[in-house]
Amino acid sequence: MAEPKKLFIKTYGCQMNVYDSERMAEALGASGYVTTQSADDADMILLNTCHIREKAAEKVYSELGRFKALKAANPDLKIGVAGCVAQAEGAEIMRRQPLVDLVVGPQTYHRLPAMEAAVRAGGRAVDTDFPEEDKFDHLPKGPRAMRGPSAFLTVQEGCDKFCAFCVVPYTRGAEVSRPVARVLAEAEDLVARGVREITLLGQNVNAYHGDGVGGVWGLARLIRELARIEGLKRIRFTTSHPNDMEDDLIAAHGDEPKLMPYLHLPVQSGSDRILKAMNRKHTAADYLRVIDRLRAARPDLLLSGDFIVGFPGETEADFQDTLALVRAVGYGQAYSFKYSARPGTPAAERAGVSDDVASDRLARLQALLAEQQREIPEAMDGREVSVLLENPGRMGGQLVGKSEYLEAGHGTDPRAQLGDIGRVRIVESGPNSLAGVLV
Repeated sequence: MAEPKKLFIKTYGCQMNVYDSERMAEALGASGYVTTQSADDADMILLNTCHIREKAAEKVYSELGRFKALKAANPDLKIGVAGCVAQAEGAEIMRRQPLVDLVVGPQTYHRLPAMEAAVRAGGRAVDTDFPEEDKFDHLPKGPRAMRGPSAFLTVQEGCDKFCAFCVVPYTRGAEVSRPVARVLAEAEDLVARGVREITLLGQNVNAYHGDGVGGVWGLARLIRELARIEGLKRIRFTTSHPNDMEDDLIAAHGDEPKLMPYLHLPVQSGSDRILKAMNRKHTAADYLRVIDRLRAARPDLLLSGDFIVGFPGETEADFQDTLALVRAVGYGQAYSFKYSARPGTPAAERAGVSDDVASDRLARLQALLAEQQREIPEAMDGREVSVLLENPGRMGGQLVGKSEYLEAGHGTDPRAQLGDIGRVRIVESGPNSLAGVLV
């Protein structure tokens, strides 16, 4: 019996890339590959890339350069680049880096087995199409490898919003929603294999409108149907746009017990002038009204957001509007960055603020966000939270997991098992986790 070939995948960026990497491993599993945690003994290396962060492409080229020695030592080693950088720069990657054997975009990774066969035959392969067929129909069916009681499930891809700073519409394509039946079937399969929490993924997940019984279903109806799956205890979704936070989805936060009280809802800026320049199609007041309605439905909702500082044309007054919005909302978590131009986006042609000014604003914003985030764990001392136990901890008998608010928590109890959802009384809170006693 032939030895299985070894596949090493390095994943960059968002949760959807994590999900995509799992599905790519499954697709290549049909060609005799098993995953390995080390590039040193791999027969194929795949970099699943992200184009959101600054200088993303250059970081990929730098990473590829590290594999030259491996390729020299093992000429049969195949190296591929997948994901959004691959979609944006496929031909350029092949030109600049001869050691790359294949480049595959995020909509065509179901074609990896055929591409792998082509490169094994001595060729090179590039596929960055936006095919008409649904890639999920062509991926292997049957058992999926599980890493624990929590799993991602992609329900929507692409974006039609065209924010001026964002490459997603160009690398992931137009908004597409998976049919309800296929989402439910995959969810049921995950639960049958021990998953207790599912996070629904999409570049703009609350724009989900999938074909279902009786017509098109929105995200709220999909969540309510998923909640009927016996054994599924928790549902989350990310990432959302304020303009697609429809009435029934807001209501679901209040009346669907399996929908967790955590929401990531990016706003990017608190300045109406900058929001317009970003093509966000909402105002700061629009965003705050959505927050008010969400908190009316679920008062304990923990909110997370995204912020960009130093966007072209941003003044100190614009930045002060952002700080005012942050104070008005009170974020439990947040991600904030200095603006960096993405080639091909409308904002890339505009002059940004100086790096010194952007760095100063980012530091002030992050200080305010950190102050708000400290208040959350400090308020948890003595309270009880529900923690899904996902992994062994560093201490003997310790189990770690996530609370319903997506906070890391850990506790010790010899009766507890991975996959349990335990009530944990918080006895100590830190900046990154909650320590407690399972009760």
